[in-house]
Amino acid sequence: YCAERLHRTIANGERKELPCWIELQAAKTRKPIDVSVTLMDGRAIGLHLESASTSAEVCQTVAERAALKDTYGFSLYISLFDKMWSLGSCEKHVLDAVSQCEQEMKRQGKEQKDAPWSLSIRKELFTPWHDCSADPISTDLIYKQVIKGIKSGEYISEKEDEYVQLAMKHYYIRFGSAYSKENVHDQKRFRKKTSESVKGELVDSARQQWPIHFSKFYEVTMISGPPLPKSRFVVAVNWSGVFFMDGGEKRLLELHYLEVKDVNKMSGSHANTQSLSLDTVQGDFVLKCAEAADMAALIESNLEGLRLRSVYAVAQQDNIWIKALCASLQKGYNQHQKNYEEYSHEENLIKATNQRTSSSGVVSTDTVKFLPTLTRPPEDMLELLGPRSRKTSATQGAPQREDSMAPFSLKEFALEHFRAVNKDVGRYGAPKGATREKLWACSREPLKQPMMKSLVHNSDLSPLACNYMGDYPIKHARSPIELTDQIFGPATQHEALQDEIYCQIMRQMTKNSNRLSMERGWQLMWLCSGLFPPSKNLMRHAQHFMESRPRDPLAAVCLQRLKEPRKFPPHLVEVDAIQQNSTMIFHKVHFPNDTDDIFEVTSMTTMNDLCSSVASHLRLSSAEGYGLYLKTPNKVTSLDEKKYFFDNLRQTSYVAKKIKRAKEGNHSTVPYLVIFKRKLWFNVSPGKDQVADLTFHFPQECPKYLRGYHNCTREDMINLGGLLLRCKIDSDRSQFVMIPRMLRELVPADKIKIMSSEEWKKLLIASYKKQSGITVQEAKIAFLRAISSWPTFGCAFFEVKQTCESSYPNPVLIAISKQGVSLIVPKTKELLVMHPFSRITEYHSRGSIFQMTIGTLVKGYNFVCETLQVSGRPFFYILLNYFM
Repeated sequence: YCAERLHRTIANGERKELPCWIELQAAKTRKPIDVSVTLMDGRAIGLHLESASTSAEVCQTVAERAALKDTYGFSLYISLFDKMWSLGSCEKHVLDAVSQCEQEMKRQGKEQKDAPWSLSIRKELFTPWHDCSADPISTDLIYKQVIKGIKSGEYISEKEDEYVQLAMKHYYIRFGSAYSKENVHDQKRFRKKTSESVKGELVDSARQQWPIHFSKFYEVTMISGPPLPKSRFVVAVNWSGVFFMDGGEKRLLELHYLEVKDVNKMSGSHANTQSLSLDTVQGDFVLKCAEAADMAALIESNLEGLRLRSVYAVAQQDNIWIKALCASLQKGYNQHQKNYEEYSHEENLIKATNQRTSSSGVVSTDTVKFLPTLTRPPEDMLELLGPRSRKTSATQGAPQREDSMAPFSLKEFALEHFRAVNKDVGRYGAPKGATREKLWACSREPLKQPMMKSLVHNSDLSPLACNYMGDYPIKHARSPIELTDQIFGPATQHEALQDEIYCQIMRQMTKNSNRLSMERGWQLMWLCSGLFPPSKNLMRHAQHFMESRPRDPLAAVCLQRLKEPRKFPPHLVEVDAIQQNSTMIFHKVHFPNDTDDIFEVTSMTTMNDLCSSVASHLRLSSAEGYGLYLKTPNKVTSLDEKKYFFDNLRQTSYVAKKIKRAKEGNHSTVPYLVIFKRKLWFNVSPGKDQVADLTFHFPQECPKYLRGYHNCTREDMINLGGLLLRCKIDSDRSQFVMIPRMLRELVPADKIKIMSSEEWKKLLIASYKKQSGITVQEAKIAFLRAISSWPTFGCAFFEVKQTCESSYPNPVLIAISKQGVSLIVPKTKELLVMHPFSRITEYHSRGSIFQMTIGTLVKGYNFVCETLQVSGRPFFYILLNYFM
């Protein structure tokens, strides 16, 4: 019995979930699991499951018993309560899905055995060349699925006429040509058709009408590609094409297969870092996706199938005719005929007609590229698909197109808000005869005064207005971050300068023929729009300015970035990104278990936003209690949750060198890490959230235990040491000889000398053997469960020097928990006193000194200490977090 199960496991691969309840019951009797799979026509097909059964095997068995021939796109679905999800027709283990259902019941506090899951077979995908006449049984099942879906509200149409057309076909299928005026008014056009053919028409109508409902969905992160409103979205792949969609099923981008040139999977070092390269007429997209291989295979399968069936192709070179009926034909698309018999198969020849010239001839298949389409492509698409499409669209094509609206300028705004310009030369650097409204257009003359008349007589702010677009030479080479600091630094501190910055950028991009200057202008606009919005007076003009330039890729992106103001100039990461013409920024976030991942951040991302994004990505039960920290060579700082991400980084990770300016600039970047970890330990129950336990709770709490911060018994240390030994060596008992060298990783540092290393070895091995049969993950959770009952579980510990209380030892250990601040004797772990937060009336830090006032403002005493852990600021942040 076990040997057979092992053979099946080897054949079908390993499972991802724990054994489910029905599986355990079956193991006791050594019998297969009897289940029923429902078809859309109401039939229920019984079959046997066992541990290694996959969705592909179930689909195949059902297809055989239901006499289903056209099996493509039929998938196994599992339902629980009102939720239903696809298991596909692949190598996914059915009982893994059942196990997930039972775990959901357990989370709801119910019995696992009572999980009301059910299995069904549904049509999930169509091929682009689907033929309803190929298999009447398949068509009938899809027809029943569509009718049920319409009745239940699964398939919704915004047009009433579409429902009417479907209803007429449904009526004809049920009642045939017999009709009366009372129940139907238009059935004449179906009279000569069979019920089966009308059923096929209904299925085709549903396929055309609801392509999204017959799709496979993939969660992706866009690494690079043309600008989109979001970089994390869902890709829906169906018979019609590839759709990029946000969480609300709003389409961000729609790519039909004709627009897709190539698709390739790019593997990373881990399965979850696979990415996909999608080459399209709209640009090249690189998408990160855990199921990149599956998505690439599905898209490629549809592309290849369409190319094989296509009668449309583009010529790859001029003068391609081999047996020419015409002397020469220019490139166009060619319709190849299916009757190849008159030509040699060995020569790969086909008859073709040039649709632009109506000339026909014989061509080699090596000289044409068949297009993935079953319908004639439009002319504008052919221009993009030709071998010289990139060159044509970038040079000849661009000047021929006209914008839908004239580019908007600040001419109207300037009449009321810009300063007047003297007609004499030199005072304002303007040529003779200049008028006030000429300030809104690009000029080679540098600005020597602000444009806004509100700043002209402001002696403090007027000198701070600057102009840099790369148009004028500068004396010294300066880094990009220096220049952006010079432009945006004063404006982040003085709101009155913000409109001036916007106006100068828009001025320089109005009637400017310098391509490089325009590119830098949009880069500055992108940075500016992510820092602060224009005033109410300027906002409408700025919006019109961007809306009137749809051909500039950054215009739409800048328009979306006009939000709340920031406090600091752009971060170096932002400047580097836009200089590379990338509007997406990805930042690495580290976790306590020595892993990391990359997350998208924008100029307006707050720390709260990033925390929520990380928690969602890790599938944590909640983001509450977690926080972000910045680790630099000297300290670890808790980042303010309400601030913008890049403001936090600018405030803490950059220092100005007060030395003579060097060629490389006067800014130096301090190396740093962004860390996401548990900050507050409210309602932490080990075993409730396994991801949180393994990623955060264990790697954060284990070091505290090993440093000797907790008060524990000898028995506690032996039990916990056995669990930690399991975490270190798993089931490799050959590592027992290394236990004396591992003691610092198994036993609290201050307790190692209470016994000899050999005694520790003997006791830890005995403890390890008692816990045999558990996994490393289970050992870590057992460790957490054991220490979670201790009063110091989850505390932040600080070793400090103190001289203000003569009755207390020096040094003393401070533990900050959800109850308050405790003072502990480091050697004995004896609790000296615990001050509830309600009695701490004031606290502050300066350098390495921390001070708090205990009691009341009228009658209280100060406790002053010096931390041994670099600075006193950690006290301040942790106390503030608990008070908030």
